[in-house]
Amino acid sequence: MKILLDAMGGDKAPDANIKGAVKAINSIEGEVILIGNENIIKSKIKEFYGKDISEISPRLKIKNTTETIEMEDIPTQAIKHKKDSSMVVGFNMLKNGEGDVFISAGNSGALLTGATLLVGRIKGVDRPALAGILPAYKSRLVLMDCGANTNCKPINLFQFAQMASVYLSTTLGVKNPKVGLLNIGTEETKGNDLTKETYNLLKENAEKYNINFIGNVEGRDAFSGNVDIVVTDGFTGNIFLKSIEGLGKFVKRTLTESLKRNLISKIAAIPSLPAINRFAKTVDYKEYGGALFLGVKKPVVKAHGSSDEKLFEFTIKQAEQFVKNKAVDKLIEEFENQQENQNQQESQQENESQEEINETTL
Repeated sequence: MKILLDAMGGDKAPDANIKGAVKAINSIEGEVILIGNENIIKSKIKEFYGKDISEISPRLKIKNTTETIEMEDIPTQAIKHKKDSSMVVGFNMLKNGEGDVFISAGNSGALLTGATLLVGRIKGVDRPALAGILPAYKSRLVLMDCGANTNCKPINLFQFAQMASVYLSTTLGVKNPKVGLLNIGTEETKGNDLTKETYNLLKENAEKYNINFIGNVEGRDAFSGNVDIVVTDGFTGNIFLKSIEGLGKFVKRTLTESLKRNLISKIAAIPSLPAINRFAKTVDYKEYGGALFLGVKKPVVKAHGSSDEKLFEFTIKQAEQFVKNKAVDKLIEEFENQQENQNQQESQQENESQEEINETTL
């Protein structure tokens, strides 16, 4: 297995990317190919470890590139004109079978554009979306979309619900996952035009496409454990995601400072340290890795833009599991089967309607 890592993408690139890859290499079975400026990567490895890359592991390799897509670059122009960038080269390697999964913490818009134009969409999917995994009470939560599509139509959100349902059931083993639509209230009449139209679309067609739609979900109820998938547009989803990450950091920092306030607090906290550490791990978004692009023909993983070496390490391990679990293959098979079955049903209904018209005419 070959894991392709954009070594130049992200706020802390290439240092965090390289260190994360080195940490992960002895915990995975596959190769990691660092895609980026070879001279920079080699000099960084020498600086950090005092060794050449070949001395660290024979499964850690470099693919040289001369360009980088920056966060401020316009996505479509960057993909078209920066053909020797670490991101474009990574996509082409994935497309040509030179890798099994591609990871990047770079420009989200460029990543979506590249995944769509260079790797290609699954048949029947209008827009791929990011499926972020978050903690929930005694379970996990998939946030779909968590940042890829800032402007959406109801059909997009409907397909997000469809893809996330297939992903959870076939890859993560969640039977009949419950889907909620993120809204400002649970009532059917609440929300803006997008959420109202999406609600009606899901309500009318959920059963046909095996979507267990439970209605609108407010942000405060998303982590209750009563919903498995929260569907929203990428603009709202990204704000929601980063607010939760910020809240987690706030809680962890405040709790730590409270426990270290004085000697009595430190002594009193000792018996509770195991529970405190478990809680801190639960709310730490770094424990949940990157987000898989659902709707793309091959596995593409978006790591957090602010990923540090720990998060890159976890994301690399996670990406290997995506390949082993055949997450994308299962999604393609199930999604296309659903589309085919629905087309057959619609064709049958049209034929029956035509027969009724013919009988009436005769």
